[in-house]
Amino acid sequence: MALRRIITEGNPTLKKVSRPVTSFDEKLGVLIDDMKQTLLDANGVGLAAPQVGILRRVVVVDNGEELLELVNPEILEQSGQQDGMEGCLSVPGKYGMVKRPNYVKLKAQDRGGRWHEYEGEELTARCFCHELEHLDGHLYTERAYQMLTEEEVEQMMQEDEEEA
Repeated sequence: MALRRIITEGNPTLKKVSRPVTSFDEKLGVLIDDMKQTLLDANGVGLAAPQVGILRRVVVVDNGEELLELVNPEILEQSGQQDGMEGCLSVPGKYGMVKRPNYVKLKAQDRGGRWHEYEGEELTARCFCHELEHLDGHLYTERAYQMLTEEEVEQMMQEDEEEA
């Protein structure tokens, strides 16, 4: 496993649509393993292949229990609504308020090409939507209805700590 460099806003790769994975080979396994290591090292919740410069439909998501490997993911269902603060490893130091579904069900292939279904609520649902948008060349900043100042971010994080 190796750490990959996370590209940031302004890099044209982040605006491109990723191609489906068609070869379920050792090269795909190496990419997924590297993405998992990179995500853990960056202390993130999700990472899409375009964020490491690879235009393939591959995402890893930490759902709190395990790191999900999502190849060629597609949303099947979504419901409810949540409104919350979002950031991105490709947009360091910036946060914005984004509306997302509260529940998302998707299907995706694993590194061997087998299809699975995954469900997520709250943060996991938010992450599914956020990462799949990367695969279509979009950043959360396009969807944010308000970008937050450093003071607003600090206040929201302090409020979250007080509630916990």
